[in-house]
Amino acid sequence: MLSVEGVEAGYGRVQALHGVSLTVNRGELVCLLGANGAGKSTMLKVISGLVRSTAGRIIFDGEPIHTLDPPGIVRRGIAHCPEGRRVFPDLSVEENLRIGAWSRRGARLGADLDAIYGHFPILAERRGQAAGTLSGGEQQMLAIGRALMSRPALLLFDEPSLGLAPMAVEATFRIIRGVREQGITVLMVEQNADAALRLADRGYVLETGRIALAGTARDLLHDDHVRQAYLGGG
Repeated sequence: MLSVEGVEAGYGRVQALHGVSLTVNRGELVCLLGANGAGKSTMLKVISGLVRSTAGRIIFDGEPIHTLDPPGIVRRGIAHCPEGRRVFPDLSVEENLRIGAWSRRGARLGADLDAIYGHFPILAERRGQAAGTLSGGEQQMLAIGRALMSRPALLLFDEPSLGLAPMAVEATFRIIRGVREQGITVLMVEQNADAALRLADRGYVLETGRIALAGTARDLLHDDHVRQAYLGGG
């Protein structure tokens, strides 16, 4: 479904990605691991068009997308759930959700809103409430719901558990599992390597902008380097 081929990208003179290649097959949940500053978030931003690559190409469903702008990539079926949730704090829950469906103007959104509220009953209770007044966990639900409103084939998650209380972290990973069970393909950046690998099919380890390791989630869970660097040793 997604093929990243020799991608390079950066910010001004600072190069963040050095010839990165990875694949995500339809129906998979793939995690991207690495330390802060390894280039993980940049990789997702390149895929979603927020950062333009300087070399390489990205193929999605057989078509190149690395030359498209972010709206064009959303229309192709890729949604990005960003780090820090990034809800519109002064808009209501429902207004945030409707913004997620901007690329489907003219479509009947009532059924989709009902589905989101069915998945996240707390959002239904607070549909008229300003998004900025929600808890961190509730904002994460809203960010995921907003991404789902575009009906993506591929959903990019950037640090979905960051800054959340333990119970909210557990709820977030249950939601991501449910997203995958709906048939949506997932590429996820996550600092909680143990939880990510236990949820994923495969994983990549990014170090200083390069793929250092790749394999099944099970193999990476038992890899000595991964255990020492990202799983606390043992």
